[in-house]
Amino acid sequence: MVLLTVDKLSKSYTDKTLLDETGFSIESGDKVAIIGINGTGKSTLLKIIAEKEHCDSGTMMKASALSIGYLPQNPDLNEENTVLSEVMAGVSAELKDAKQYECKSILTKLGITDFDAVVKTLSGGQQKRVALACVLIRDFDLLILDEPTNHIDSDMVTWLEDFLKKYRGALLMVTHDRYFLNRVTNKILELDKGKLYSYTCNYTAFLEQKSQRESIVVANERKRQSLIKKEVEWILQGPCGRGTKSQYRIDRLEKLKSAKVDLSTTSVELSSMQSRLGRKVIEIDNVSKSYGTRHLIKDFSYLLLRNDRIGIIGPNGTGKSTLLNMIMGELTPDSGSIVLGQTVKVGYFSQTNETMDPTKRPIEYIKDDSNAIETPEGTLTAGQLLEKFLFTPDLQYTTISRLSGGEKRRLYLMKILILAPNVLILDEPTNDLDIETLTILEDYLETFQGAVIMVSHDRYFLDKCATSIFSFEDGTIKSYIGGYTDWTIQRQETELVQTKPLVAEKVQNRPKQDKLKFSFNEKREFDVIDDQIATVEDNIKQVDQEMSDYSSNYVLLQELTIKKEQLELQLEEKMDRWIYLNDLNDRINATI
Repeated sequence: MVLLTVDKLSKSYTDKTLLDETGFSIESGDKVAIIGINGTGKSTLLKIIAEKEHCDSGTMMKASALSIGYLPQNPDLNEENTVLSEVMAGVSAELKDAKQYECKSILTKLGITDFDAVVKTLSGGQQKRVALACVLIRDFDLLILDEPTNHIDSDMVTWLEDFLKKYRGALLMVTHDRYFLNRVTNKILELDKGKLYSYTCNYTAFLEQKSQRESIVVANERKRQSLIKKEVEWILQGPCGRGTKSQYRIDRLEKLKSAKVDLSTTSVELSSMQSRLGRKVIEIDNVSKSYGTRHLIKDFSYLLLRNDRIGIIGPNGTGKSTLLNMIMGELTPDSGSIVLGQTVKVGYFSQTNETMDPTKRPIEYIKDDSNAIETPEGTLTAGQLLEKFLFTPDLQYTTISRLSGGEKRRLYLMKILILAPNVLILDEPTNDLDIETLTILEDYLETFQGAVIMVSHDRYFLDKCATSIFSFEDGTIKSYIGGYTDWTIQRQETELVQTKPLVAEKVQNRPKQDKLKFSFNEKREFDVIDDQIATVEDNIKQVDQEMSDYSSNYVLLQELTIKKEQLELQLEEKMDRWIYLNDLNDRINATI
């Protein structure tokens, strides 16, 4: 069933065209994501569909009695309500009692446990999660979400993935979380230069299909140029004047000339601009920090090396940003010390942009630091560098107040990088950055000749950039080698090791039997365990084959790696159990 059809939708702001006669449809069961460069109109399109903004032209046809839920980037909540009353406000009176438990469960999953807290006392991130709960608690035919993964940690993102995969209504969202896109969506809408391109697939397949589409466009443009060249040669050849030539051929030439194709790429160009870094970088020695009786960091020490790539993870409110602020000198530790090397020049990309004068223009904002920026390609003016960061001349001279949230974030990142830091501290760098900019930032970090410390809940970003993980766990900071996926595997192994002594203790404390024999369950397990082991081994072989077949698919390869690790752990458990059961069987036979 078609829920929504959009046809020839257009929207402009002054001379900037965001939507140029775009069209698409959403059917029951669709899980649709809109992606594109920041500032191209993704949030505007969501607002138009949610009827929070009007389009300039075009039509939008909705199914009869279509119910729509909408989560904006900046939610508008009643700040005087308690958390629970705000979330329950949209629930009908007859369902309030039945929905209250579900409401509390969703809030808890999103890290909100004080249901009686007044909304205005919450942080911006907490308010965004309350707003997310407001739309998740109700059943909509179409749920529209603008950046739902911002301000939630990785465990919450995993829960939200599962929730939305099972969601009965259709889904339309904007998000830059690539694992989330891959696991939830079945349709991608790419917004590029005012046009929408539709792909019925997840994110990984979208990348392949987009590459094919762009190749076809380039090939067609080459063909067009070749035809123009031939037609011009035909018109110019011979003694006859143009007027005697076939009018059809002349008209076709004019048509070919007018069918211009924009082959310009919209990607951020980041060059590694940095200062020399000496041997001593940052020394953290026995640092502790508490607020009242709450211990965030206790006796933490680390010697940061020149090429470290450290990803910091943990639930919201556990002290991640506190650690960064102490490194930056904005907070003083309760005990211990943090010493920066003499040559260290830190670039700090905080969760929130520095205060920007809304009346100032982007080019003035950059010129405040310099109008001649040294890059590996040579000296560039502020305007030239802004163009590398996708700020067209028009955007450079508009006021900052008119930039989108993502464009402001990109401008802030640019200002940090032009100061040539040799240590980068990134606090939630993936918030409000589009996928294209994130991909370029990841490539930039690969070539960056300095240390990087990053707090992030973006699992893909951490897998791509981090070589070690600092995990905030119950007031301590534990170190793990590798990226996010490696951390999950190591954590699972640790939990398994911790549970084994408990299993052994239960076996050891089992009451002695007068006669050694199998229990009913043990006998049944003994009869089938050989087949179970064979099945797990076959599954491992199958995953090995899939890993070989999809070795170039990074996202799928990561998922297969996790699956293989889980199967190997399962095989190890089965083998331990096989040894125990066979030993028990031998001892039973010896007593007969």
